[in-house]
Amino acid sequence: MPQHPTDPAPADPAPDAGPHALDREAEELGTAVMAASRLFVAISARALASTAESLTLPQLRALVVLDTCGPVKLAALAATLGVNPSTALRMVERLEALDLVDRRTNPANRREVVLSLTSQGHDLVTRVLAHRRAEVRRLVQRLPAEERAALVPALRALTAAAGELAVESADNARTVRTVVDDPLAPVPRPDP
Repeated sequence: MPQHPTDPAPADPAPDAGPHALDREAEELGTAVMAASRLFVAISARALASTAESLTLPQLRALVVLDTCGPVKLAALAATLGVNPSTALRMVERLEALDLVDRRTNPANRREVVLSLTSQGHDLVTRVLAHRRAEVRRLVQRLPAEERAALVPALRALTAAAGELAVESADNARTVRTVVDDPLAPVPRPDP
């Protein structure tokens, strides 16, 4: 990206640079990543506001989990969102009142609640994500071609550097999916 005249010069430590130069580079990168993170949260908020003014970003996140993972148990949704089950239940009650989520008792275990999106909930997720993709596309198109080309490997490298964190998130989503593909039927376990 072109550097603004008031921006500090980017760190370019030599391979044998001392810890001070590496700390400065890490700080600059951290600041840039946090700024990009705020940008993407803002894009998500605008996408949500354009389609469903009354929803919050955490509620959208719950809807996306339900859309991605299919029917899930309340406990699995809470674990995926990183909240306690009572918080997830309050969120689900609000979403159910808006006819975005269907909540049913699992007949095989009356203590479990199984959640799924209604068709209205699925349509809402589809619209919000389409709006978000379109805004990101417009933003990326404003970048010069060489900066767009450099952005892809940089973002992939950042995702790869997250390593365990990214794998943990993906594993959590897969676990939710395998636990509740059909929450009313036992899940067959793969042969070892």
